[in-house]
Amino acid sequence: MSRSPAIPDTITRCEQLLDRWRARLGMTAREQSVLAPELAALDRQLQRLAWRHLHVAVFGRVGVGKSSLLNALLGQPRFATDLAHGCTRLQQHEPWNPLIDGLARVDLIDTPGIDEVAAPARQRLAARVALGADLVLFVLDGDLTQPEADALEQMLRLGKPLLLVVNRIDCWPAAERDSLLASIRRRLPELGRDLELVAVSAAPRLAKLLAGGRVRSEPAPAAIEPLRERLLALLAGHGSLLLALNSLRAGDRFNQRLQDWRLRHHRREAQSLIGRFAALKATGVAANPLLLLDLAGSMAVDTALIVQLCRLYGLTVNGAQARRLLGRLSGHGALLGGAQLGIQLLLGSLRQVLVLAAPLSGGLSLAPAAPVALAQAALAVHTTRRTGQLAAAELQQGARRGPGGPGGMLRRLAAQDPQVRQWLLHGP
Repeated sequence: MSRSPAIPDTITRCEQLLDRWRARLGMTAREQSVLAPELAALDRQLQRLAWRHLHVAVFGRVGVGKSSLLNALLGQPRFATDLAHGCTRLQQHEPWNPLIDGLARVDLIDTPGIDEVAAPARQRLAARVALGADLVLFVLDGDLTQPEADALEQMLRLGKPLLLVVNRIDCWPAAERDSLLASIRRRLPELGRDLELVAVSAAPRLAKLLAGGRVRSEPAPAAIEPLRERLLALLAGHGSLLLALNSLRAGDRFNQRLQDWRLRHHRREAQSLIGRFAALKATGVAANPLLLLDLAGSMAVDTALIVQLCRLYGLTVNGAQARRLLGRLSGHGALLGGAQLGIQLLLGSLRQVLVLAAPLSGGLSLAPAAPVALAQAALAVHTTRRTGQLAAAELQQGARRGPGGPGGMLRRLAAQDPQVRQWLLHGP
């Protein structure tokens, strides 16, 4: 008795889908050249998924103790720290090697502060690193400021899983700490109201009384166990899934970037293509006296136009799929649906009556038939152009949200798994 093959787990299914999607992108040499940086970043993310290398990045304002926090997690001073703001100038990363099932390696990544004065490039770098990370530790050192709230909301809207870390909690009197955490929670963006706050002291200092009454502060052991425990539990339970979700998001972002570029780059070619099909339909409608042939010919021309637009944008569609798309477009646009059909029936019927009456009128009834044919041709031109415009927009949207792509997989996972839905909407 043969045994049915095992169903792949979620991570394997994500990896297989991404591999198939990446192999079928069908990019031209021009597209590969223009989108080379984005494509390289995508391939690095897919490689990390294959190798099970997860990235955890810290993110926050200058001077909140991001580097000290990472050093405390590592247990050694690998990230540079300084009393002066902005010590971290470039991306830095170090391997963190706790034994976590499903992950071969975890890298901790430090980023420049998001509010570094006169350093917009560093702010862009920090945002880019955070978007590329599989999990973000968003670090505060006091009450939530408006720039922090704005950055936090942006990351939540992008579906970035994150933990909210309140550092330097030792600087606050014990009686005020609960009030501080409550104030931070009140200021959180709507999307982040359910975020868990983890309070730590990455590099605390204790006051020591010296001889002569002088006071000097001395470093004390880091107090980050709540964060360490929360982070290890999260990575042990869901680390590989976080890596897969970030890879799907990377694929979805690249897919949107590619489709947007194709839309802009091929706009002139698409307009020319639509114009040629409009002229073809107008000629056929004006020359053909039979109403049913007019309607059938118009449908055939519009279907062929959609197929050609798909080829132009690098998409695959057959005639049946093109007709279904045309049916959806007809339902959305009045001139593509009932109005077009009604006007064409009216003009076509009037034209047939005039043609049939020609023998009785000695040919006089053919005189108004010409303006009627021109009106039909004008309507054909207008509706074909409108069909082309709607089809181009629909094809781009369909390419972004298609069920076989990374975005479709993300939506399916969010619909099936409440934990994934929470990460994509609110963070872990």
